[in-house]
Amino acid sequence: MYAIVEINGQQFKAEAGKKLFVHHIQNAENGTTVEFEKVLLVDKDGVVSVGTPVIEGAKVVAEIVSNLVKGDKVLVFHKKRRKGYRKLNGHRQQFTEISITEVVA
Repeated sequence: MYAIVEINGQQFKAEAGKKLFVHHIQNAENGTTVEFEKVLLVDKDGVVSVGTPVIEGAKVVAEIVSNLVKGDKVLVFHKKRRKGYRKLNGHRQQFTEISITEVVA
């Protein structure tokens, strides 16, 4: 059984026991449980139910493994040829690692 759930504006495929890296969740502490109620689709042993836009009564329960995880560094390089203009910026996105404990549908 799996569900498509919206977490912080992004859609994820959630299955029990799966770990996900989602955008940073504010005021979340390690070891606490969170519930996501924006479930868009549920597949129960081949029976698919699609919400309009969400499924009522369905939720995904997850546990926060690590509150703050930094992603890989992304380098943004700008250059204008023959002008001597070069600019290099780096960015590391902040994520929260969660572990899906159960999908309630």
